[in-house]
Amino acid sequence: MLADCRVTQSAREALQRGDLPAAGSAAQALIQARPRDGEGYFLLALVAAEAGQMGKALPLIEQALERDPDNSEYLAQHARLLILLRRDGEAAEAVRRVLERGSDDARTLDTVGCVLARLGDHETSIRPFEGAVAREPGNLDYRYNLAAACGFTGRVDAAREHYEAILAADPGNARSHYGLAILSRQSREANHVSRLEAAAARARDPQDLVRLRYALAKELEDIGEADRAFATLLQANTDYKRQIRYDFAQDEANFDAIEAAFASAGPAASSGLSDASAIFVVGMPRTGTTLVDRILSSHPEVASAGELQAMPLAVKQAAGTRSRQVIDPETAQAAMAADPAKIGQLYLARAAHHRPAGAARYVDKLPANFLHVGHIVRSLPNARIVCLRRNPMDTVWSNFRNLFATQSAYYAYSYDLLDTARYYARFDRLMAFWDRLYPGRVLQFGYEALVLDQEAQTRRLLEHCGLSWAPACLAFHENRAAVATPSAAQVRRSLNTEGIGRWKTHAEGMAEVRAYFEAQGIAID
Repeated sequence: MLADCRVTQSAREALQRGDLPAAGSAAQALIQARPRDGEGYFLLALVAAEAGQMGKALPLIEQALERDPDNSEYLAQHARLLILLRRDGEAAEAVRRVLERGSDDARTLDTVGCVLARLGDHETSIRPFEGAVAREPGNLDYRYNLAAACGFTGRVDAAREHYEAILAADPGNARSHYGLAILSRQSREANHVSRLEAAAARARDPQDLVRLRYALAKELEDIGEADRAFATLLQANTDYKRQIRYDFAQDEANFDAIEAAFASAGPAASSGLSDASAIFVVGMPRTGTTLVDRILSSHPEVASAGELQAMPLAVKQAAGTRSRQVIDPETAQAAMAADPAKIGQLYLARAAHHRPAGAARYVDKLPANFLHVGHIVRSLPNARIVCLRRNPMDTVWSNFRNLFATQSAYYAYSYDLLDTARYYARFDRLMAFWDRLYPGRVLQFGYEALVLDQEAQTRRLLEHCGLSWAPACLAFHENRAAVATPSAAQVRRSLNTEGIGRWKTHAEGMAEVRAYFEAQGIAID
């Protein structure tokens, strides 16, 4: 038994230092010595997961759970694998079992918090994250996860405290610098500009550098240093675009394929499902989608489910294509052969695990669902769809100045002003296409109109969504639900005109974008 404990410790230590061959050998030895115990299978699963072999890791961890079904550590890691494999419902069930049993292990608690965050339940994630930090206060990754969750849930002071604690221990921690910068508006009297400049000068990792430059640009803009903010953003985006080797032709091919597929589509195989619970809020990012989500979810009959990948994944699954991309020309064409009712069923099954309990309706506010309007209409004909529209120039600038998920193909266009303008033009064209194909199905909802006439536009929004008037929708900024988007700080304030015409501060730098829109016949005023 003592020898087996040493093997277990050896495997775990090898995993911790990243020595996967040694960890794998130790885990195999443990399986040979104690085949009826789960530990060897569990450790071998972790080795496979660290190597990126999720399909291999999952059956191994399931073998561990067969031998020890109530082990909270196994359940938490099982949930993590399931969420990475986009099997959200099973992940939610595994996490529920861990929460019921409890755990004193910091890594297990942090893993539970991360899975809950991926499920969109940021409020519930706070407690396990706090537990992980309490047990290992020096673990900066655990503390960062807690800080981010505090920011998402409006615990601004707590988030700031945790970010500062991380930076005291690791002055170059780029994630924390960025999280702190976007947490609130900075002032000339209180900002982190000098500290950010020093951190950016020391940074060598490209991901760190882009985060630090975005943080610096945001704070420079906050304190009125518009020219320096623009120059910093331009440098950050130019360098990062070069690294990811983005070519607008990739996105253009997707737009072309979607339009061609629906333009030539025959009658749908079925009329879809009758379910009317979903309200899709779509549009270009940074155009007010989070704001509208907050307005709608302030209604007593509506809750926010966040930015779900449920529809893109349902379409991909129904298409049956083997490509790694969720949307590509092959998938766009193949999905047209799928039964719309099947897509609806796949979507509702995936969305169910993200829907807050107790509300009859829910908002799915993934902006990129504008690519899937055709499938939404065909598969869920009673669902309501709202598309946010904002001044094209403000849209381009807001996309360019906000750091999205750097690993997501959805936002690869945003590291170049002209690429973003081209993307907007194709978005605009696709929305016009959907309006011709499905007249009246999508409410084109203007951000500026909402800001300038809040009550009238809110009534229009609620009417389109089949909702009764609710005064609480005018007080959306009092909504305490979590917000996990760059708009978190803005939507906790009442409406104001600060975001209208903001691009004009950088009119000289955006002259080429303006000329492009004028040549395309896209009105900018």
